[in-house]
Amino acid sequence: MTETKQALATFAGGCFWCMVEPFDQQPGIISVVSGYTGGHKKNPTYQDVCSDTTGHYEAVQITYDPTRFSYQKLVDIFWQQIDPTDPGGQFNDRGDSYRTAIFYHDRDQQEIAEKSKQALSESGKFTKPIVTEILPAQPFYPAEEEHQDYYKKNSFHYRLYKKGSGREAFINQTWKRSYSQSELKERLTPIQYHVTQENGTEPPFQNPYYANQEEGIYVDIVSGEPLFSSRDQYDAGCGWPSFTKPINRNELEEKLDTSHGMRRIEVRSKAADSHLGHVFNDGPKDDGGMRYCINSAALRFIPKHRLEQEGYGVYKALFD
Repeated sequence: MTETKQALATFAGGCFWCMVEPFDQQPGIISVVSGYTGGHKKNPTYQDVCSDTTGHYEAVQITYDPTRFSYQKLVDIFWQQIDPTDPGGQFNDRGDSYRTAIFYHDRDQQEIAEKSKQALSESGKFTKPIVTEILPAQPFYPAEEEHQDYYKKNSFHYRLYKKGSGREAFINQTWKRSYSQSELKERLTPIQYHVTQENGTEPPFQNPYYANQEEGIYVDIVSGEPLFSSRDQYDAGCGWPSFTKPINRNELEEKLDTSHGMRRIEVRSKAADSHLGHVFNDGPKDDGGMRYCINSAALRFIPKHRLEQEGYGVYKALFD
């Protein structure tokens, strides 16, 4: 078995509740811890840091395997969670503890972070200067247990908070690509358009992936975002591709669907808002009990041997 390598990455992006979810569940991520860093007080409490007297930032520290997920990709994800032009906090959260920063752990991380910041400054995406600091890593103090994995423990409040703070709208407006209907009608087949854009359903047993047994990943047919792995696919006997879990639950949106006189949970892709299918709780109990029943027409399959060639090389680790 290949030995797991470990490295640290530390980011301050405002409220640390909102900075765990984007990194969690990515390939090669070992842990994401909420905490405090950059200040002068040892072992601060949440109340200490919120008082803006400690110099600390709310931050997350990520332990990851650099052979499976690069530091560059972590930095790219970081930028897409924040407003890097705000020197006084993030969204509704104001004060020094909510400032943004990248804390580098070695010279390579410093170089990657500085080049990435420069590229963002020159991209024209923002009219105001990029003020996110790039600083040497300092002692990191884990936050209290109630602040760890907050998006999992208090998912309802977390969603309300992320939306109410203004962060969610900013991310969607700044980073989420929009697709015109004319573009999609030209690019997609009629059944792909019907399923993803009109909440359609393809016929069971008459679609390309329901019985697929080749190793690889399934990506959103619209955005190319990785969604499911063949390692989690199983034959549910329903005639559509079925999975026990997605690659990353954070890339999916689940909504109540009351169409056709039923109450079901619809599954949509977060990046493109594509209708994918539905999720049910009648899956294999040993694998969590969930069944993601997904239309083949909403997916594109990339075989394991083509992952590197098509830019998804990081997902080869799913099959190690």
